[in-house]
Amino acid sequence: MARRTLHRRKWTVTAAAIALAGAAAPAAAGTTADAPCTPGATYGSPLPGPSVTARLVRGGFTFLEGPTWDRRTGTLLLSDMKNPTGPQGVQPSTMLRYTPPATFETFIADAGSNGLAISADGTRVLAATHDNRTVSAYRLSDRSRTTVAAGYLGRAFNSPNDLTTGQDGTTYFTDPSYQRGNRADEQGGRTSVFRVRDGVVGLVDDTLPQPNGVVLSPDGKTLYVGATGADVIMKYTVNADGSTGNRTVFANIRTPDGATVDCAGNVYWVSNGEGLVHVFSPSGAPLGTVSAGRTSTNAAFGGPDGRTLYVTSSVSGGGYGLYQVHLGVPGHPY
Repeated sequence: MARRTLHRRKWTVTAAAIALAGAAAPAAAGTTADAPCTPGATYGSPLPGPSVTARLVRGGFTFLEGPTWDRRTGTLLLSDMKNPTGPQGVQPSTMLRYTPPATFETFIADAGSNGLAISADGTRVLAATHDNRTVSAYRLSDRSRTTVAAGYLGRAFNSPNDLTTGQDGTTYFTDPSYQRGNRADEQGGRTSVFRVRDGVVGLVDDTLPQPNGVVLSPDGKTLYVGATGADVIMKYTVNADGSTGNRTVFANIRTPDGATVDCAGNVYWVSNGEGLVHVFSPSGAPLGTVSAGRTSTNAAFGGPDGRTLYVTSSVSGGGYGLYQVHLGVPGHPY
């Protein structure tokens, strides 16, 4: 998601529609909201036009990343990364919780997190944690932390960055070197994509320069990965056991960062350098863009009907903020 060393879903888009989406009541704590994706449903166009502008919810953050929607509480979790500290140059990171329409609070201080994803059972938030170069899980009930993936073949990861998880429990994550700081390179110069299931880590691809955003298709049969260092988005066939194969080019955009998908299988990919979210059909055809700040890091769907696209992006005058826009197709939950 994040790529700097400071380091990452209604038809008419109007202020009234956005305000209505933001003001809707969240699901009561401890309950399970209905999933926004309906099997077999037919969806229309995701965008009301070729270019849509997201509205700033709030600025004043250092470097926002990794938004993920918790349907059980009707809240958005996201990471706020600070400037590097200490001799190893590691960036502290706080996990924030946003309750629409306007409440932000610290959810986990010193989370060390970048990319986030709610587990398939909804009980944990999975986190790409660059503080100790692992993938972690925080239990939502008590915020206790456990390790999901500690390394590969006895070697520490670079700095896990973004992740996505399937209904079968397989989690896929990218491992560029953006948050490694001054710590030793134990991956031999490689930046890779990995998968982990039941504690076993497997390699997906170690040939992509600075792999960043990663997301699964709604049916879990396709994995998309953006390589920031090559301005390309790749897609892989996902096999029944979670392994991958048949790598092909999905699309090319400038500096691909974080990503998300909607229930129709459309893919939303953030271009960090453009401050745009590029929207593609499942076949890779461009459908339009969503604009936010000048440099954007990530995007996620949420809101009571799953149609609010949240974007983390820079704000005028410095720092980062959270943006939102209401769209035509609900986002796929993870």
